[in-house]
Amino acid sequence: MKDQSPTPQTVTLLGTKGGPAIRPGTPMPSATLLRLDGQALLVDAGLGAAAGVVRAGLPLEALDAVVITHLHSDHVLELGPLLHTAWTGGLTHPIPIFGPPGIETYWQGFLDSMALDIETRMEDEGRPDFYELFPLAHLSEARAVDIDGIVVSAMANHHPPLDHSFALRIDAAQHSVVLSGDTAPLETMAAFAQGCDLLVHEAMLPDAMQALAVRAGATDDRLLAHLMRSHTPAAAAGRIAAAADVGALALNHLLPADDPTVTEDDWHAAIAPHYDGPLFIGHDGMVIDLTGGV
Repeated sequence: MKDQSPTPQTVTLLGTKGGPAIRPGTPMPSATLLRLDGQALLVDAGLGAAAGVVRAGLPLEALDAVVITHLHSDHVLELGPLLHTAWTGGLTHPIPIFGPPGIETYWQGFLDSMALDIETRMEDEGRPDFYELFPLAHLSEARAVDIDGIVVSAMANHHPPLDHSFALRIDAAQHSVVLSGDTAPLETMAAFAQGCDLLVHEAMLPDAMQALAVRAGATDDRLLAHLMRSHTPAAAAGRIAAAADVGALALNHLLPADDPTVTEDDWHAAIAPHYDGPLFIGHDGMVIDLTGGV
């Protein structure tokens, strides 16, 4: 289903917070909407993704595909509810779901949990067969996915302890976008992102991680250890962007995203010694126009 948006060459950061917890006034977890060449792709579906898509001006039933980078809750929790809501909004065309191995377990669990509602609505309201609308396929480094001319390539990143986690490169006719996914810094990311118009890379401020772990209720050092080994310091994201010669860098999946002592100046200070190109510090609802401006 073609997206008729008047600004179709955009990347909208719907949810920019690293991690699943939300509190009053905090950003929402991960979700990114790409509108390219008339197609609308949702990458990740953390809590709040459905509302984020609608706030961006796109009906849920206008989505063309959903891609899930990995199976942490802050990236997949709202996948089922979002697509179910699209269905109740009048969806009639298939929306394929691409994700890592294991996505079928999540999806089957959602179907089982909602079987009464789904089957009642199909019979009582005459809705199309829910079970036929959302075909599943695995992401793979071995093959790219073509979504009506939009080519989505996957590269395994490094997000322990998960075995299956991916960065994505999305190539349209005129523009290319790379999303790092959740990952420790990788030298191979620069080659994967080489020359792209926009690199959306996760970022953390290492000196703020101890306080983040405390706010998250950590009772020992395991959460802090996970954060430090599984995510990318902002400085490293800057180095990757410079090595890849990208058109612009957007910091996303921010760690921390809800610390009042951290400001945009801190993110700029971390990036500036390593990358001097256009820089966006992500916030929920930020629209990055690939034809220029924000």
